[in-house]
Amino acid sequence: MAAEYRAEVIGSMLRPDYLKDARKRWEAGNLDTPDFKQVEDRAVDEMIALQERCGVDVVTDGEMRRTHFIAPLTDVISGVKPIPAFTRVWRRPHEKNQKAEQTDIQVQYAVVDRIHRLRSLTNEEFAYARGRAKKPLKVTLPSPLMMTLRWSPEYSRDAYPDPFALFRDAAEIVRAEARELAALGCEYIQIDAPELGMLCDPERRREDFAERGMDPERLLTEGIDIINSVAEVSGVTFALHLCRGNNKGYYVGEGGYESIAKQVFQRAGNFARFLLEYDDWRSGSFEPIREIPHNKSVVLGLISTKRVELESADGVVERIDEASKYFPREKMALSTQCGFGTVWEGNPIPEATQEAKLRLVAEIAHRVWQ
Repeated sequence: MAAEYRAEVIGSMLRPDYLKDARKRWEAGNLDTPDFKQVEDRAVDEMIALQERCGVDVVTDGEMRRTHFIAPLTDVISGVKPIPAFTRVWRRPHEKNQKAEQTDIQVQYAVVDRIHRLRSLTNEEFAYARGRAKKPLKVTLPSPLMMTLRWSPEYSRDAYPDPFALFRDAAEIVRAEARELAALGCEYIQIDAPELGMLCDPERRREDFAERGMDPERLLTEGIDIINSVAEVSGVTFALHLCRGNNKGYYVGEGGYESIAKQVFQRAGNFARFLLEYDDWRSGSFEPIREIPHNKSVVLGLISTKRVELESADGVVERIDEASKYFPREKMALSTQCGFGTVWEGNPIPEATQEAKLRLVAEIAHRVWQ
């Protein structure tokens, strides 16, 4: 059972340079698909081997076949087209009140027609990795509410007058992926839901949703019910991962879980595990985890994938002790706060640091939960 996993990974790993180069050549038509797939296979083999030698209890394929963590939902569906670019402010995780900012001009895509899945990306991921992994294997899927990024008041209303109808269609796609993965033997699926972490930020992110026609309170009621519906697949342990954005070392949201704890932890009843970002001041105190039912598990994301500096093992243990004041220690585990490469470029840390961070997760977890 997934509840026994004490040393967790989130999902993505840093893509090696040879894989980035191969994708560029493949997308430009200068590398045949069979040859590109061999390069992807090599990268997956290396990422699984890396996680296993670091000692974590469960592994992923590193998301080597994806351009972005949400690719299984956004890159393989119909009904989406490019629209004029927009700007978004990302922040570095420096000390409080000392944030460096970067404004990205990003290519934007919007839903302009009813969405349909064209093919499965995760079936390929799991079927290949299943034959390579010696440890339990986890697959990550994006939350259907990530389509908040694809619903545009200007471009999407003809297809979806109500954005929540889009979220329900996205949920059916994600649920179909989960059912097919279960049929292939997958027993552990993680749903990545950074939009919920962003709802912790009342001053910026909640206003963003509201200004774009998506009621934040409705996201925390009907929206959570939609997320919960994707985990209605028997034989699979589901985990829900909350973070505040992870893009080349920058983030978009901040604020503790207090404002969403009751809604998320009590409405998302189909999820057995909650993987929570807790690597710095942006996440607030541990007090909100007292809202999590004690028949669930909590995975504390105390090791940063954004910073080069290696955390103090004793300091991490102290934070686990602090968290155990609000939730049973025997129902906890440890992880990094997010993936290392949620976007193609990856976070600005060396590959050696990535390995050191994973080793630290395993060493601390197995020290605390012997």
